[in-house]
Amino acid sequence: MHEEALFRDLRTKMIAIAEVERAPRIARVRLWVGALAHLNEVRLRDAWPEVVRGTPAEGSRLEVEMSDDPEDPRAQGIVLASVDVPRERYLLGDGGGG
Repeated sequence: MHEEALFRDLRTKMIAIAEVERAPRIARVRLWVGALAHLNEVRLRDAWPEVVRGTPAEGSRLEVEMSDDPEDPRAQGIVLASVDVPRERYLLGDGGGG
């Protein structure tokens, strides 16, 4: 199913970003959804907890921008527009204790 493939791709990308950033968790995810992605915002929000379960994005805040441009070259996909990681905890090197 197209939707499941899109969700698997999102999971893979979020895990990779967290690994590169050495981030224990992802606080916020912003997605851009193409006009021809066959996915509406309600379905995406309903599926989100399962999509991110067991990943650093579990519990993250989701922001969604729905495109209405079927001519956009990305119109059939979902774009991971941005991922916010809480840097203060892991940059301190002491677990955030001070």
